Amino acid sequence: MRGLLKKVFGDGTQRQLNRLQPVVDKIEALEPDMKKLSDDEFKQKTEEFKQRYQNGETLDDMMVEAYAVVREGAKRALGLHPYPVQLMGAIALHEGNIAEMKTGEGKTLASTMPAYLNAITGKGVHIITVNEYLADRDAREMGQLYEFLGLTVGLNGNAMSKEEKREAYLADITYGTNNEFGFDYLRDNMVLYKEQMVQRPLHFAIIDEVDSILIDEARTPLIISGSAQKSANLYMQANSFVRTLKNEDDYTFDEKTKGVQLTEEGMNKAERFFGIENLFDLNNVTLTHHINQALKAHVSMHRDTDYVVEEGQVVIVDQFTGRLMKGRRYSDGLHQAIEAKEGLQIQNESMTLASITFQNFFRMYEKLAGMTGTAKTEEEEFRNIYNMDVIAIPTNKPIIRDDKSDLIYKTMEGKFKAVVEEIKQRYEKGQPVLVGTVAVETSELISKLLKKAGVKHNVLNAKNHYREAEIIEDAGQRGAVTIATNMAGRGTDIKLGDGVKDLGGLAVIGTERHESRRIDNQLRGRSGRQGDPGVTQFYLSMEDELMRRFGSDNMRAMMDKLGMDDSQPIESKMVSRAVESAQKRVEGNNFDARKTILSYDDVLRQQREIIYKQRFDVIESDNLREIIEQMIRTTVENTVQSHTQDDVEENWNIQAIIEYLNANLLEQGLISEQDLKGKDPEEMVDLIMEKIKDKYDQKEEELSPEQMREFEKVILLRTVDTKWMDHIDQMDQLRQGIHLRAYGQNDPLREYQMEGFAMFEQMVDSINEEVARYVMKAQIRDNLQRQEVAKDAKAVSGDEDKKKVKKPFVKSQDVGRNEPCPCGSGKKYKHCHGR
Repeated sequence: MRGLLKKVFGDGTQRQLNRLQPVVDKIEALEPDMKKLSDDEFKQKTEEFKQRYQNGETLDDMMVEAYAVVREGAKRALGLHPYPVQLMGAIALHEGNIAEMKTGEGKTLASTMPAYLNAITGKGVHIITVNEYLADRDAREMGQLYEFLGLTVGLNGNAMSKEEKREAYLADITYGTNNEFGFDYLRDNMVLYKEQMVQRPLHFAIIDEVDSILIDEARTPLIISGSAQKSANLYMQANSFVRTLKNEDDYTFDEKTKGVQLTEEGMNKAERFFGIENLFDLNNVTLTHHINQALKAHVSMHRDTDYVVEEGQVVIVDQFTGRLMKGRRYSDGLHQAIEAKEGLQIQNESMTLASITFQNFFRMYEKLAGMTGTAKTEEEEFRNIYNMDVIAIPTNKPIIRDDKSDLIYKTMEGKFKAVVEEIKQRYEKGQPVLVGTVAVETSELISKLLKKAGVKHNVLNAKNHYREAEIIEDAGQRGAVTIATNMAGRGTDIKLGDGVKDLGGLAVIGTERHESRRIDNQLRGRSGRQGDPGVTQFYLSMEDELMRRFGSDNMRAMMDKLGMDDSQPIESKMVSRAVESAQKRVEGNNFDARKTILSYDDVLRQQREIIYKQRFDVIESDNLREIIEQMIRTTVENTVQSHTQDDVEENWNIQAIIEYLNANLLEQGLISEQDLKGKDPEEMVDLIMEKIKDKYDQKEEELSPEQMREFEKVILLRTVDTKWMDHIDQMDQLRQGIHLRAYGQNDPLREYQMEGFAMFEQMVDSINEEVARYVMKAQIRDNLQRQEVAKDAKAVSGDEDKKKVKKPFVKSQDVGRNEPCPCGSGKKYKHCHGR
């Protein structure tokens, strides 16, 4: 059937390549013309392209000529000459697609052409890498080419000041990591003055290792956080309680979903332990939450796999790259639960000040492109979520690597014995070996076994990733044995040393299948670059996590029946296929999970875009009076409407309207009950607004125009920021419990959308009301200045406890003793500034 479909529709990849080939031919045909140009004429070419763009010529019209310029420029500036396949990749990138180019095929050089072409617009191009080492390396190396062509290059680093960042973003082409670009976006939307912003509008991004950033990290939001004061005692008590529980009797653990649940007996134990009658009473919600997180910390979070303990801190290990994610913290109290489990000092829980997922951040760019060695297996996700096609670019030379079938052993012990034996044999003949592991503890176990066997080796895992590039670069030398967690060292080429080709090239040994085929393919792709020889083989056991979760028990029974011992592996295509179908199932589950997260995050995205846009308008605006008057009018309309809903006019509560106005907007006696009687609601609003405008005019006369305008900004920014942060927190809490609605036959996502919208509307009303009250009631002092509602966090999420900064106290008239104090402390006026 597949063959028939291919005949009818043709192979999609081949069709794309057939479309790209004539364009490549046109670029190559310009080579003689380009050779005639002097070095200075290349810079002039760039100016000419910019002028042509200003005059209305499109980038597509100029692409062939511009690529020919960069191709010749690369030869002169870098001594590199892009192959035809690199030109194909470059065209795919300019079209906003993903170029799947194998390891060692020169993705970095291919990206220079679309970066140059799109930089001609003057709007800036961002080239995004997975770590700072690669960003720095590529900015330095490729920067020589851009500068030769007359473009400027910037590097956006973690430790830079705002001035340095602003300069980096003003460059034609800016290199940096995904985290840094995302955090800068969030911080730009927390500034108080326009001059503090560093980014320009997001124009075009080329993402290196696009699968790692847009898929593996898609579930991890970027969070800038402050601290929420919560007691550490409850974490300690929950931890002590969970230590007394027994598996199966008191709780159940589902290995597939990693979910942990208390049994009936466990619930009874909890009630006895904490001296309460009903664990699920509303008053015990916090306690139940702490118990659940402590259970998760003990049962499904493993030291040296999910996290490591370093210098008294719990540091998360990235499950996809094996790197330490310093400064990142698990949310919702899980991090504190792990700290309690490990007997460490419990840090304050953080409060989210701003957050965004990579999915939503990168979808804000006008155009997005990506490159990686492995993306075809996730093509559906790229197309659905980012509207990008994956174009598989052929290799410059045929791949001659030998990918052997998986070997499957009965036990882990048997598997590791065989792995060490295989490494030893290859080591003794001098062939370099790269050993891929899924977890830190596996890499340390193999290291121990190799030491016993007398095999010299390097270990590259989350605990020593600072030597990453150096270790990976040496991994192809004669006699080198390198153990790497997952794909640590992505983006760094393994070049073969002298004489290694004759020994069979680099041997890659996988000690376990990852739940994603893509990660396995990345490991295989480290060997056999640029037509080099190489060999890859995966060693599995029936006790591996993936086999336990999805491998059939029949296989194990069959091995027992045949009386197979640990030294006899099964080598079978059937088993490899079974493993692959298990991986496909996991990938499908993960895709669904990411789609669900995106659907929920889209609710907050729409709200975030509204708030950020309005906030930007406030910062940019010279005069906010019109906006503020509209906010006051909305508040007045809501107040009048809520007290005049009855059809019978005698039942209207006009006295309540007067009381509200006296307390919040006007001085006593400015409007009486008599003034409003006999008027319809619209006339009442008009009359009240007249009085409010008169009072506004008086304020304007008392102050200089500059003071009044700055006062308006101070009030608006402070109110919006405070309310928005509280709203993020409430949305997070709503999200935590929304799945329970499914028990009532309701769609949790739809409920979340509806309630989230209602909460947003309430927040907007609350902003209007607070701004109206402060603007109309506060007395303005000379030393007005904008203040952050919460201290700015650093370049990684939740890396320090940040305290909420109190708002400046503005003395107000007629603040009731039991009303909240205008300073924003949360206390009543009588207990704060009203003493």
